[in-house]
Amino acid sequence: MPINILMPALSPTMEEGTLAKWHVKEGDTVSSGDIMAEIETDKATMEFEAVDEGTVGKILITEGTEGVKVNTAIAVLLEDGESADDIDASPDAETEAPAEARPAEADPAPAAAAPTPAAPQASDGSRIFATPLARRIAAEKGLDLASVKGSGPHNRIIKADVEGLSASETPKADAPAASAAPDARPAIAAGPSASAVMAMYEGREFEEISLNGMRKTIAARLTEAKQSIPHFYLRRDIELDALLKFRGDLNKQLEARGVKLSVNDFIIKACALALQSVPDANAVWAGDRMLKLKPSDVAVAVAIEGGLFTPVLKDAEMKSLSTLSAEMKDLAGRARDRKLAPHEYQGGSFAISNLGMFGIDNFDAVINPPHGAILAVGAGVKKPVVGKDGELAVATVMSVTLSVDHRVIDGALGAQLLQAIKDNLESPMTMLA
Repeated sequence: MPINILMPALSPTMEEGTLAKWHVKEGDTVSSGDIMAEIETDKATMEFEAVDEGTVGKILITEGTEGVKVNTAIAVLLEDGESADDIDASPDAETEAPAEARPAEADPAPAAAAPTPAAPQASDGSRIFATPLARRIAAEKGLDLASVKGSGPHNRIIKADVEGLSASETPKADAPAASAAPDARPAIAAGPSASAVMAMYEGREFEEISLNGMRKTIAARLTEAKQSIPHFYLRRDIELDALLKFRGDLNKQLEARGVKLSVNDFIIKACALALQSVPDANAVWAGDRMLKLKPSDVAVAVAIEGGLFTPVLKDAEMKSLSTLSAEMKDLAGRARDRKLAPHEYQGGSFAISNLGMFGIDNFDAVINPPHGAILAVGAGVKKPVVGKDGELAVATVMSVTLSVDHRVIDGALGAQLLQAIKDNLESPMTMLA
């Protein structure tokens, strides 16, 4: 029977996406692994591969359609011997394509076709992801999909996973002990409704701007962060003159190699080494426990048009300044082009947000869950300082604020981490030892 091709979940947080471009047309033959379409998520544009082989019988979602929910039917694939007459124009409810997203030429009258088996569920009530063809084969063989390991994208069960199995090879799943708790995802909006706010400005000229996927995600995650994370803030001034001189000397020596280190490169290295010096602070919050990381995976906020990314520099404590510099430039460039893969901006235990280049003296950053802390970096400015012997001098001073999740890091531990960052930046040569 025809196979419904569903909108894929290309990242753990993806709920909807934009079908940016089709690489196939109706009548084309595809094999497993062929590129079928480009999907825009809230963070990036990614290619979508076929997991089954067959002929594209009908495209249900046209190019450029926004807000397509995950698991919505976007196309129909025909198996050998099938034709467009076999297509059921009314997919089952779980894969129903939204009416406004269907092409105008779609046939509204359903053809007579066998129903696709209902989506299976695991013993805890969660959905088991399987292609319609895999579900049909499993139903015919009496297989329990809860015991089948999927080899498709995001562990989805595909045709090849069930073809060679028999019912005796798939033991029945145990009865559920208790219902799984629902996903309590925060609402994007808080406060007055859109209509109430618009009514306040009736008669005033304004432009209504719809939220794209990235802005929706930023709104939801930061609302969640401020509502659920007990933030506290630690502030220090860091003198940069030794670092600026050291950076200038290094850049002269590295000029022949085309390397130019930035102050931000030193900040990344300083934070990575500080997390190694204070290992208890290198941790994330995981709901009912903490995860203490061994490597220093440092995320760095990168502003792009309409939002921001936080690409992660993994094993940053192990890398040289020049390697960190080159990797950061590459990640930032691809972030602005929205070409980062999910594994490049997910994870990490600590983040850096630097607004110093915009002339901001200091600010408080919002923790990006599940991170334990984020360092907000201000501009380096000339200020009068009192030396160790009481003499008055002028120094380049940078103000930083460490936002800390109190569930993960207590005050004294956070102070130790910030002191280690300060020590590394004020004695930069030690970072090379």
